[in-house]
Amino acid sequence: MSTEDPAPGAPDETPSAPPSAVARRIGRAGSYSKGIARRQEILDRAIEVFRARGADGTSLRRIAESIGISHGALLHYFSSREELLVAVYEHAENRPDPGRGDRSQERSVDVMANAALANLEVPGLVQLYSTLVATALEVESGPAKEYFTARFERVRENLERKLREDQEAGLVRSDIDPARTAALVVAASDGLQIQWLLEPSIALKETLETFAVLLAP
Repeated sequence: MSTEDPAPGAPDETPSAPPSAVARRIGRAGSYSKGIARRQEILDRAIEVFRARGADGTSLRRIAESIGISHGALLHYFSSREELLVAVYEHAENRPDPGRGDRSQERSVDVMANAALANLEVPGLVQLYSTLVATALEVESGPAKEYFTARFERVRENLERKLREDQEAGLVRSDIDPARTAALVVAASDGLQIQWLLEPSIALKETLETFAVLLAP
């Protein structure tokens, strides 16, 4: 859901480029640095609102009221509730986390487990991810469809690359196909996080770490 692109996934990550270069920015950033900073402030505050109240059944107008700005001001940056929610998710998983260290040094078998664990530390992020993916499946086009289609491709490609690197380093068994294994690990991470939403006692991180055993050389 959270590989290197995050788990509900995994967090969105391309080590050689900042988040703004990884994917098209959702919504309008504003023409000047003040507008860009204001957009970031809105997303930071929106994340806190969703942490406390969740996003289900919340209109764009209600979100604006909760953040403390006018409905018109919010529409200046985001033209729809869906666009705002996609931007909130993207912003939440791309915010720096000093406690995680250098993620570029993670082994491929640890990427999804660590990303999933990070997602659980942000209340509502896994649920928001699941809601937006469901939205993407229901429509032919739109912000969620565009963002998550590109995101899944990026996650698989990043994890495939890491698996190949670890195979060359002798850390992962050589008789597995990196592309197929990457798709399988991503699917397992997403599915386990959905199960966790329904039953929080599921050992999410420990279950995902089983891949380290299965892929060991």
